[in-house]
Amino acid sequence: MATGFFWDERCFWHSGGNYALTLPVGDYVQPLAAGGLPESPETKRRLKNLLDVSGLAAELDMRSAPEATREDLARVHPGEYLDRFKAMSDAGGGELGLRTPFGKGGYEAAALSAGLAKEAVRAVLAGEMQNAYALSRPPGHHCLPDWPNGFCLLNNIAVAIEAALAAGTAQKIAVIDWDVHHGNGTEAVFYGRDDVLTISVHQDRNYPLDTGGVADRGEGAGMGYNINVPLPPGVGHTGYIEVMDRIVAPALERFAPDLIIVACGFDASAFDPLARMLASAETFRVMTRQVMQAAEALCGGRLVLVHEGGYSEAYVPFCGHAVMEELSGSAVHVPDPMAETLAIRQPDARYDAFVSGLIGEMAEIFAKSPEGG
Repeated sequence: MATGFFWDERCFWHSGGNYALTLPVGDYVQPLAAGGLPESPETKRRLKNLLDVSGLAAELDMRSAPEATREDLARVHPGEYLDRFKAMSDAGGGELGLRTPFGKGGYEAAALSAGLAKEAVRAVLAGEMQNAYALSRPPGHHCLPDWPNGFCLLNNIAVAIEAALAAGTAQKIAVIDWDVHHGNGTEAVFYGRDDVLTISVHQDRNYPLDTGGVADRGEGAGMGYNINVPLPPGVGHTGYIEVMDRIVAPALERFAPDLIIVACGFDASAFDPLARMLASAETFRVMTRQVMQAAEALCGGRLVLVHEGGYSEAYVPFCGHAVMEELSGSAVHVPDPMAETLAIRQPDARYDAFVSGLIGEMAEIFAKSPEGG
């Protein structure tokens, strides 16, 4: 079975508003020459373009998808929120939450983005493809049921999960969020649930500033089914791989999901303007390999990656291509043009030991989790 790749040009036409990076324009904040938010269509379009130019796209099962329906969205988002969003979208756009501006047709773009994730999950669970990538835009992991924020207007992954659970094609689903920002929206949707394991690996106190702590483990039936791994800046390749080995893989094994979904942000890269984590394209390649191995061992290889953040237009395509090379098992290879630059960084033994010790402390805490028990 081929690897699926779900995308749609219409998602690239979603537009943000009058921001300079993440600051509303006005007073002393001057508009940028490029304009708008760093959540630009070019990071996603250039990834798709690179797949075309390298020839890898020809090896993938390339598809679009219908918009997520009102019924799909209402499993996650209250009707009152959907009504306000649709009315404002029809009237020309605006902003409902925090850093979530949209133009006319923003509702349809967001519903299509969620639809790509939903269809990728459906196709993998139906056995039409072994695994899949959804190039969703706008992103979704910061969107709470009734509060959009951080560029996210609908929670794409939550919509896809609820559709699969409602259809009975899966009973237990695990979400690994390696976007550099905390997946607070996905956490909020499933915080009291034991049928969805949420794991967020993120830069500590980056965004949002007040969520993502180790102590936030879930509530009620969901106690222990939420895992936050806040990391200090600069952990780089070694730190991420160690987290996957010592925290993520054991949690997945305890939970034994029917499907694994990755909230795949590329903003932990060394060249991202909104983070300081120093990951490389190879980091994302190896993490993909690790989660593929877990999926093969636990759920017949059923794995879906859904695009989230990543704001370096130049570097995101190479991170994404590395993921797609690994996900598809293709012999097509695009070298990382920044590999030599990143190799200049010399390991700092004291800092690396500190990070490893911190990861070890968190691993001990999470090893006592009840998930899957």
